[in-house]
Amino acid sequence: MRISFGYVAMSVVLKDCSPSRTITLQNLSKIASEKDRFARLTSIARENLDNTQRLFFHNRANDIKIFRITSKLIPLATHPVTENWDWFAEVKDKLKSLGDYARENDFRISAHPDHFTLLNSPREEVTEASVRDLEYHLRILDGMRLDSSAKLVIHVGGGYKNKEASLARFIQNYKLLSRDIKQRIVLENDDKIYTARDVLELCQELKIPMVLDIHHHWCNNYNDDISDYLADIFSTWDGETRPPKIHISSPKDEKHFRSHADNVESSFLLDFMAKAKQLNRDFDVMIEAKNKDQALFNLMTELRQIPYIRFIDGGCIEVW
Repeated sequence: MRISFGYVAMSVVLKDCSPSRTITLQNLSKIASEKDRFARLTSIARENLDNTQRLFFHNRANDIKIFRITSKLIPLATHPVTENWDWFAEVKDKLKSLGDYARENDFRISAHPDHFTLLNSPREEVTEASVRDLEYHLRILDGMRLDSSAKLVIHVGGGYKNKEASLARFIQNYKLLSRDIKQRIVLENDDKIYTARDVLELCQELKIPMVLDIHHHWCNNYNDDISDYLADIFSTWDGETRPPKIHISSPKDEKHFRSHADNVESSFLLDFMAKAKQLNRDFDVMIEAKNKDQALFNLMTELRQIPYIRFIDGGCIEVW
């Protein structure tokens, strides 16, 4: 059973390498002409993409193939203030270059639209904004010329005091999405409302791959043993060209148990690995920790002490 590891969006090891720089609306409004405002936005976007390329170099040097790009590559891309800005034309060369590098190195790229991307909202304007955000992310991945294995991870959304009606609304709105967006969407269980069981049933109905978040399952479940569902969760990835993916993080502390800790407790992962070993199926792990890449390196150091784990390289292990 091979397990590959990745991290989210930013490095704490590399200096001055943020891919998420932006500008406030207040500061943007101080720039007199629209042309100059767009030039400023373009400059920030291109710097973000340059820093993403630095992250890609860093990942290759450390054998890290699993990576989530930030949703903030293009500042204010979905805001009405930029509706006349053709940002794609300004950065398409850099997007193509990033995608070429990702394919050459067999990177498995994903993105995670923000929490306000809610396909089951009862408010039409929220749903419309959510679709625009998904279209923005789709344009980024298409601009990188990545195939449909590059996924968009989203949550089901809110409960809105009626989970059953909210699930039905998600199904209705999902079916209205374009085929290109549907091919990229994967669903994740959350830490308050939709459990792993809830999301699995939804994924099976709509034939959507499911990302299992172990920490979220720990926070929010029906006293379910995840072992009872793991085979079915992994089976939602059948037909995909990439292995199933899970998310892992550790609780920050007893009071803030839903928040992510700086690092990942290896015991959290080892417990899951023991269950997954019964299936003996390869999978990817996205580490969601405050220390980003350093959390990954720290975890790898701990795993080197485990006798039944063999390291393939710096970002991939084999469990005997």
